Amino acid sequence: MSMILFACVVRVRDGLPLSASTDFYHSQDFLECRRRLKTLALRLAQYPGRGSAEGLDFSIHFSSSRDVACMAICSRQCPAAVAFCFLETLWWEFTASYGTTCIGLASRPYAFLEFDSVIQKVKWHFNYVSSTQMESSLEKIQEELKFQPPVVLTLEDTDVANGVMNGHPQMHLEPAPNFRMEPVTALGILSLILNIMCAALNLIRGIHLAEHSLQVAHEEIGNILAFLIPFVACIFQCYLYLFYSPARTMKVVLMLLFICLGNMYLHGLRNLWQILFHIGVAFLSSYQILTRQLQEKQSDCGV
Repeated sequence: MSMILFACVVRVRDGLPLSASTDFYHSQDFLECRRRLKTLALRLAQYPGRGSAEGLDFSIHFSSSRDVACMAICSRQCPAAVAFCFLETLWWEFTASYGTTCIGLASRPYAFLEFDSVIQKVKWHFNYVSSTQMESSLEKIQEELKFQPPVVLTLEDTDVANGVMNGHPQMHLEPAPNFRMEPVTALGILSLILNIMCAALNLIRGIHLAEHSLQVAHEEIGNILAFLIPFVACIFQCYLYLFYSPARTMKVVLMLLFICLGNMYLHGLRNLWQILFHIGVAFLSSYQILTRQLQEKQSDCGV
């Protein structure tokens, strides 16, 4: 049986989970240990850099520095030096991959879920490579633990009794909503390219007409707006396709209306085929926006 069963990376200041390994253990004791690990993650700022919570069958180890902490659930047979060596390696791998600003701006749980592959790789290495091959690293950690022992808790200490945590009311933290969109399709990319092309044509014609009108007369202001408003609408359609926005359907309808009315107003400056092209691209983009939905994701992100 593996000694290191589960690992995750969390942000210290608020306990937000940043990434985690996929676990395949579903015993009641293990799931209870997972629950207590989440509770402990909310309180990491209260503890020094290293600590362990001991249970009957499992142990939770954590190691934190700056605003990043790595946590692991290990079997009781796993030596503390191996667990902390694993956590330190994981910490270096994560902080080398993501900057402080990126970590600080994370607003939803498991924002760096792709780091799971690195966690699995490091976990496999520590589970199946002999300790003699890690001797120098283990000796270093053992010396550090000797001079600065980790804080020792019990799993019961990590629990919250009667909704009270260390004498303070328990804070009910809700995960940030998941606004990750479905993958971009080939037709969606085509609609983006065509939309950008239409926006560029509108902008160029609008600026050219504005320069000419300022020198001759002010009667062309309607035509200028008929070019520039669809330009803004095309750019906003690109944004709506790429990113989630509330009241998306209403915004799509408004952008489509602006583009259609603008091109109809320009009848005379554009021929029928040009008008149909711009309106056709607008309808294609609108359809792509409305059919690209939010990804369905389990609250625990499958880990």
